[in-house]
Amino acid sequence: MTNTEEFFERYAAALLARDADAIAEMYAVPSLILFPGQSIVVTAAAQTAQFFTSSWSQYEGIETVAKRISIMGEGPGTVWADVSWSYGNKVQERFCYQLVDGQNGPQIAVLTPLAVDDAA
Repeated sequence: MTNTEEFFERYAAALLARDADAIAEMYAVPSLILFPGQSIVVTAAAQTAQFFTSSWSQYEGIETVAKRISIMGEGPGTVWADVSWSYGNKVQERFCYQLVDGQNGPQIAVLTPLAVDDAA
């Protein structure tokens, strides 16, 4: 298993455990979240933890998740991963994650939503 695969195993486990603090540690500070029409600069881990804590209700009842990881590119100290997240027996979310080397392993530096491919 590569570091990227291990990272997303831990990330999925933290999401399913609703552990906002563990997720926050997986984001670099600073990091950038790029949503259509909105760019969010993350300047503190608490900002990430607060976001995830406020979003748990939309995932109520979800106890398992599957992921498909496709490496889009790599460079010194960085990797771009296209990750499709499936729950409820279909792909529900898809993101491009730019991971960078952090002190304790990979961290998310940039997160961008991608179109969900129904065939994925």
